Amino acid sequence: MPFISLPQPAPSSAIMPDMKQLAIIFIGIVLLTSCSPPPTNQTDQLREPFRSAWQAAGGSRIGPPLGEPRWVDGALVQYFATLRIVALENGGAAAERLPADWREQTPAPVIETPPATQQASLALATPTQTVQPLQPVPITLRIPAYSGPVTVQLYDAAGKLSAEGATTVTDGAGEVTLPAGGALGPQWAVALIDGRLAGAQSQIVTLDAQTALISGQSDIDSLYPRIRRLMAEARVSYELNGRLISGYRSPDNPLLWLRDHVYQGRGFRYFEQDVTSLLDAFRDAQFPDGSLPDVIDYPERYVTAFRKEVESDLEFLYIQGVYEAWQMTGDDAWLRSHLPALRRAVEYITTNPLRWNAERGLVRRPYTIDMWDFAYGPTTTSPDGKPAPRHWIEPDTIWGTFHGDNTGLAAALMLLARIEQRVGEPARAERYFQLSDEIMQRLNELAWNGRFFTHFIPEDPSFTPAGVDAAEQLSLSNAYALNRGVLSAAQAQAIIGSYYERRDFARAFAEWYSIDPPFPPGSFGMAGGKGEQPGEYVNGGIMPLVGGELARGAFTFGFEPYGLDQLRRYANLLRLTNASYLWYYPDGRPGISGPDTIPTDGWGASAMLGALFEGLAGIVDTASRYDDAIISPRWPAEPAIMQAYVVARYPASDGYVAYRWQREAQGLRLYVTGSGRTAYVRFMLPPDAGYDVTMTVAGQPVTPVMEEVGLSRYAGVALDRLNVEVTVTWR
Repeated sequence: MPFISLPQPAPSSAIMPDMKQLAIIFIGIVLLTSCSPPPTNQTDQLREPFRSAWQAAGGSRIGPPLGEPRWVDGALVQYFATLRIVALENGGAAAERLPADWREQTPAPVIETPPATQQASLALATPTQTVQPLQPVPITLRIPAYSGPVTVQLYDAAGKLSAEGATTVTDGAGEVTLPAGGALGPQWAVALIDGRLAGAQSQIVTLDAQTALISGQSDIDSLYPRIRRLMAEARVSYELNGRLISGYRSPDNPLLWLRDHVYQGRGFRYFEQDVTSLLDAFRDAQFPDGSLPDVIDYPERYVTAFRKEVESDLEFLYIQGVYEAWQMTGDDAWLRSHLPALRRAVEYITTNPLRWNAERGLVRRPYTIDMWDFAYGPTTTSPDGKPAPRHWIEPDTIWGTFHGDNTGLAAALMLLARIEQRVGEPARAERYFQLSDEIMQRLNELAWNGRFFTHFIPEDPSFTPAGVDAAEQLSLSNAYALNRGVLSAAQAQAIIGSYYERRDFARAFAEWYSIDPPFPPGSFGMAGGKGEQPGEYVNGGIMPLVGGELARGAFTFGFEPYGLDQLRRYANLLRLTNASYLWYYPDGRPGISGPDTIPTDGWGASAMLGALFEGLAGIVDTASRYDDAIISPRWPAEPAIMQAYVVARYPASDGYVAYRWQREAQGLRLYVTGSGRTAYVRFMLPPDAGYDVTMTVAGQPVTPVMEEVGLSRYAGVALDRLNVEVTVTWR
């Protein structure tokens, strides 16, 4: 895959004196001269950017347009019975109310045309209908009786300049190649001669985007397609209360659990369109006190929504799930529809004495192994009289504080604060931010031991679990804490170091322990099920979900080669077995918990995809639909990788980011595009890079922001637009 040196869009002020209006002029030519069939009804006359503004203004309530867009006083305008919509320079449109006598005041349309002697026609050199981001688009020009320079520009579906290049036309013919980019949809081409419009072609090609990653390393490149196929087996869809719901099941149970679905969102975001229906169902099933069920109704299996009594993490998982689904869709109205339930969930988990220890100011739960749903003690009896694990609260239940409930809640409170900011409630947002900080301060004082969070702090200080050094138990939610945005860099690096120290291939094939050391046999009575013995299930079993979270944290906190090592070991596991299980025995045997176990663990696979795209490829969404992203390519972690092509797309919307990255003798080159407005680019520098570092954006020198993260160095710059090339060099 040869790297293409891509031409740079020039600043609008440098193209021509009236360039601010060129995009609007071109949109007008496209809309007024479109070769599409005549509209079959009035609403078919609505095209972007007018359609979005019409919908925002009331849609069908204001009626259909009275005709095609027309030029009025240098602006492209579409009229309706009571308002008009005006195309804006930024590619959008705005609705304006009209006076009662507007029809008498409206002039006839004016269409600007190119000079008759220089009418250019533009076409694709290689006919194709759809291209992927940054795919080269070869454009041929035909300008009769003309020889000389021509500037060709591509505009995206939002009317924004996405690429520009110059060529020379000889005897009326020329060709230029430009990269496709910007907003998804039709790409439009414009030809300029001496800064004047010479020709235009609407819908010269359509831009689509599908998630992809190509680095030239077969093990790394195989991860996404393998995991996507694997996770398809975990997708469940059925009708509930007259609506179709879709979600991702547990690897060990056929039901739709809130926990399993939300954590798998780290992976299915890249290929799933329906990311909201299951969360809607959980919202509708919220209990009157604000608590959430573990499992949603499944009529075909005669299952009614229920909650395992010992669980104390469902409320923060619901908040996390809603926020991340909003990231994928960008649907503010949908987000608002969940806001009352989100607030009730927080109120429940921070006040109900069954879930909240007011003295400690922290979430409480029975003594479980990490986040799992059975408590310490021998096998008990279920309500129907059968032997069972301790899913229920009983008189002898041991209570205490589990760190994962609290790091998860602190992270969710920050997400909810961002939601409140989004909907215009800054006072609520500030309270949630403050509560998040307070929870972490109290948790650090109670459970941080200098290397990791102690697994469980009993409320009865006299209780100590038999046969295990509880102070040395490293439980899996330490790995989750790495990626929740609630740790200091020193804490995160200490946790990563703790896992690395326990890597002993003579003891286990991976350091992805559910808990280490495990509890002695029988500490948790499982009625004969897996987990009673050390090394089984969540009692010391090896879990890919731990490896994925550990890898993503390692990339974030300066241990990039260690993160890459996790990904490669998982890739080899998939290649050798064509399967992925929720847990494994330390010797590598797959963990089969029961007849419902499937070899397609979407939970662990999703964690690995998060490490691949957010960690190694380095694309992190800081808003929604990738409107603002942090792009930190970490390919120097593998010296053999010389170039990479990455696309991260949300199929639930049109949000995406794409880039081409290339290593050079004394520098790195990145061309980035996407649907968003802004981005922050951070180059991970190779270990041998010098300290005299320079950076350019679109060929113009900028001052890089230098960072030291763990063992690594980064050079960063903020971008106020995409469709741009960024370089960093050193001596």
